[in-house]
Amino acid sequence: MSFSISGKTVIVTGGANGVGLAVGRHFVDKGANVMFADMDEKQLVHEIGENKDDENKRYFAGDLREKLTLANLLSATIDAFDKVDILVNASRQVLPSDPLNPDDDAVQQLLQQNLITPLRLSQLVAKRMIKQAEENSDTRMAGTIVNVSSIAARRTHPELLGYSVSCAALDQLTRSLAVALAPHRIRVNSVAFGSVMSASLKHTLRDNSDFRTDIEEHTPLGRIASATELAETVQYLASEGSGFMTGQIMTVDGGRTLLDPVAAPAH
Repeated sequence: MSFSISGKTVIVTGGANGVGLAVGRHFVDKGANVMFADMDEKQLVHEIGENKDDENKRYFAGDLREKLTLANLLSATIDAFDKVDILVNASRQVLPSDPLNPDDDAVQQLLQQNLITPLRLSQLVAKRMIKQAEENSDTRMAGTIVNVSSIAARRTHPELLGYSVSCAALDQLTRSLAVALAPHRIRVNSVAFGSVMSASLKHTLRDNSDFRTDIEEHTPLGRIASATELAETVQYLASEGSGFMTGQIMTVDGGRTLLDPVAAPAH
């Protein structure tokens, strides 16, 4: 089995920062055509550069919580690269939530960002993948979807109730879509990260210098993962090398979930 993604067309959400940016750049380096999607156009231009027709990377800026924006993202990808083979739902939001405050809407907000948005985009992209396979009479896999989740789905913290709930929902979405899309030869898997040096975690560490020590002490490998080193795991799930895997949640956390559930919250 090959781990190659060369020549594949990939949509990566959350592509302006952190894991999404690292995955997108890794895929570009491996020869894939990549559409980096994010709300932050300024950051996209800074990281990706202006869109050029002769390059295998483009960016799309917009609020992916809006249905029309999702449709426009897919259209822009098809216009640029003629097809879509892989979707990486790497856009995610982390917000504190008060479990005893009925006026706190963090849970609703995080479900919209971390669950509904990847669901809607997966539905749109899956339809396109099915159409492409039918038009080309292709009997191979029609496409792959990789979701970015967190061990917070299993290990939570009182202040991260909304994040934990949304990640748990995303994991179940991965399993449910895997079953629903298997007859159409589309695989759906997920990577559940522990602590990753994302933009949100960097912000947290600036405000709380003791937090890094707490995370490292509760991670058997004793460190925080870089966003870059996680990209190869996503590549594996997107490639033919994982061709008989679907509905799986791969844990990449430095051994964090092996310890008693008293560790610092995951990001």
